[in-house]
Amino acid sequence: MMDYTGVLATSILGFLALRTIYHLYFHPLSKFPGPKIAAATFLYEFYYDIIKSGMYIWEIERMHEKYGPIVRINPREIHIKDPYYYDEIHAGSARKRSKDPKYAVAFGAPSSLVGTIGHDHHRFRRNILSNYFSKRSVQSLTPLIHEKVDKLISNFEKAYKAGTVLSLHLDFAALTADVITHYSYGWSHGYLDDSAGSRSNDLADAVNGLMVMFHINRFFPFLITAFRAAPPALLRWLQPCMADLFDLKSRLRRQASETVERQQEKNGTEGEGRSTIFHALTSLDVPANERGLDRLEDESALLLGAGTETTARAIAVSMFYLARDKDLLDKLRVELKTVLETPLSRASWTDLEKLPYLTGVVNEGLRLSHGMTLRLARVSPTEPMFYNDWVIPAGTPVSQSNYFVHMDSTLFPEPEKFDPERWIRAAEKGEYLNRFIVSFTKGSRQCLGMNLAYAEIYLALAHIARRIDFALYETTVDNIAVYRDMGIGCPKVGFLGVRAIVAGIVEE
Repeated sequence: MMDYTGVLATSILGFLALRTIYHLYFHPLSKFPGPKIAAATFLYEFYYDIIKSGMYIWEIERMHEKYGPIVRINPREIHIKDPYYYDEIHAGSARKRSKDPKYAVAFGAPSSLVGTIGHDHHRFRRNILSNYFSKRSVQSLTPLIHEKVDKLISNFEKAYKAGTVLSLHLDFAALTADVITHYSYGWSHGYLDDSAGSRSNDLADAVNGLMVMFHINRFFPFLITAFRAAPPALLRWLQPCMADLFDLKSRLRRQASETVERQQEKNGTEGEGRSTIFHALTSLDVPANERGLDRLEDESALLLGAGTETTARAIAVSMFYLARDKDLLDKLRVELKTVLETPLSRASWTDLEKLPYLTGVVNEGLRLSHGMTLRLARVSPTEPMFYNDWVIPAGTPVSQSNYFVHMDSTLFPEPEKFDPERWIRAAEKGEYLNRFIVSFTKGSRQCLGMNLAYAEIYLALAHIARRIDFALYETTVDNIAVYRDMGIGCPKVGFLGVRAIVAGIVEE
């Protein structure tokens, strides 16, 4: 009797051997530099990102030290460590760039803008919302952002009287979440209503849940479907972070369904004249297949999550350094007093972005919080890409981590140092250093909410720094440094966190 098990095992081993030979010697990328083990199998990347939990970024760095600026880091992907090439990878709308499906699927929201793979489809979906995130539209939100910043400062004043230890990242997440939910739906969720501050919220929890699973989702995308089908209690026990994400998406799906039903009952006139993002997504001018509940759920979850987490991280990182170094804070306050004469004065985003030292603080916060640290690979679907003497075949995923751009010592001497004046020195020399802030990526797929993020960061940092003195509490640079790449940069243990107490309120 034939041993079918042996035949199956032999067939599998034979297939793997042939595939390895193909990857090493016959694949279109076979001539590119890099370790043979990385070219032969995804298991090398799997070991560092899954078994060692987000450590492949450092192995890639070692590859570049050995092989040079262009390296084949797995059987199908090229990584280029050259900040001047970032704009070619993330090219503008005149050059087609698709998203690598293996990265897009990991976000668990295939119907969202972030999960849209094709160049043309992405442009269509982006155009639906682009007017809402123009600089002019965001400037009209200044009164709303001022209102939310005032509420956060009021919370800090209460924390000062109570001696409360704050988790500043969560306080800033409450601020950004209330802004983005109001802009999306016309009402804020009320995350700032917790006057004690530092309470988590489901948007921040959802982002953290997604990041915990990001690398696993890349290698095992079917798990997203399996987790979603699991009983809620079982999922909460097995993977509480993913349960937070699915709870949020379920709430957003119910909210979307109720809003669409009300629109249909009123023949599509409900919300007429209201300038909210959700009503743009559900407008009858949008094709019906782009207004389904799956699409609305995915887009809402990614929009709200992205609009909360990365902006809050940038503010928290800047505030950490301002609290740690009183000289930095004193220099900033001297400049702020030119537009904020009293602690209760207000200034517009337009006025604040003219302040060179504040702009340096904003840029350093963005640079050292990085946005996403994951490799957001792009694909040129129809044309080859060129790097020095290398011709990269069309259809090849090409990436460069934001972290390597922001920490490039040739651009940013002493890159670990929070140095707002480096931006002033660069401007005096006529150097356009801002092109190397890639927290929002670049090109046609640049973060849609970039202008909103800048407005929130400028307004929050200026008004809070003018009025509040923080003292760090059991927090060091290790709590905000990138030790592992989990999609977002994470410290050795847990997620980025800045704990502090309010040490004083400025009265003049």
